[in-house]
Amino acid sequence: MGTDELYPADRLAAARRATAVVGLDALLLTPGSDLRYLTGYDAHAGERLTCLVLPAEGEATLIVPTLERPAAEASPAPATGVRIVDHGDGSDPYPLLVAALGGPVGAVGLADRMWAEQVLALRAALPGADQRLASEVLRELRIRKSPAEVAALAEAGAAIDAVHERMGEWLRPGRTEAEVATDIAAAIRAAGHVSVDFVIVAAGPNGASPHHGTSDRPIGAGEPVVVDIGGTMASGYRSDCTRTYVAGGPPPVEFVDYYAVLHEAQRAAVAAVAPGITAEALDAVGRDVIAAAGYGDAFLHRSGHGIGLDGHEEPYVVAGNPRPIEAGMAFSIEPGIYLAGRHGARIEDIVVCTPDGVARLNTTPTELIAL
Repeated sequence: MGTDELYPADRLAAARRATAVVGLDALLLTPGSDLRYLTGYDAHAGERLTCLVLPAEGEATLIVPTLERPAAEASPAPATGVRIVDHGDGSDPYPLLVAALGGPVGAVGLADRMWAEQVLALRAALPGADQRLASEVLRELRIRKSPAEVAALAEAGAAIDAVHERMGEWLRPGRTEAEVATDIAAAIRAAGHVSVDFVIVAAGPNGASPHHGTSDRPIGAGEPVVVDIGGTMASGYRSDCTRTYVAGGPPPVEFVDYYAVLHEAQRAAVAAVAPGITAEALDAVGRDVIAAAGYGDAFLHRSGHGIGLDGHEEPYVVAGNPRPIEAGMAFSIEPGIYLAGRHGARIEDIVVCTPDGVARLNTTPTELIAL
């Protein structure tokens, strides 16, 4: 797919309209996924200011350090119609930003993850402007994926699936979690990702910690191993998939029993995805299966998170979120069961809600995998 499909020029116009609707005079976006979403520019985050100035009315200006201007010009940004202005080392870039606004502003939307030093510098440069979050505008634009975005996520899903399919090459008793993770990271890149976002290899008791990471602990025969991996493709869109493995011997009987419960819960939650179900109701589908089997307290986290240019973004599939799921929303379905000091398991697929149901973007088997 071309960058013009993933990063179409009409996004800036849509963002301008939405900015005005929420009562903001401009968006100010420093490097991150919002800037890339609107311009296609994967900007370097550093102490030199890079900022997209998008007035609700008027020309969009991308302010960049002089030494990064070639990268900005080589990105999809110029095709979206933004004007590029650069500033050299030793110069103050904030007067350029004020000038790009084209006049006084009463309220501006700042990138949600803008560095504090930039937030405070903008407060000094625009002392009369209220500062609000740009997500007031961009949340609604980004939460439903276009067909090109779904295709990019499917490409990422297929790439990470290809890594899981090779797990038997690396995961075996006696090797440490860290050794296995090193091989996985190389395979993530070889499968088409431009960067590795995370590699969790959690064996035995480490599997009871959902965000364990890795350690120098050797993997034992028959120990359950949770492998949660993801990366970023050249498109900017991300993968995230978890499977649970057993190598070198039979797993504990207790584990086999609750893995069957987890498998049923994950399949039920995926099948329940459809337009109109609320995020909290979807969270309850798998959670109720796990609770009915007596493992409710062992499911420690939400059922899922949105994915796109960020690994975690809206919608969040969690209790207390009444938002209805809509066609085009892409998110994980990842229930888990974690028994402290013993072992754990998680099954995670990325899915996209379709007009009449759901499509799984990870298609490898979800049964317990014996290597």
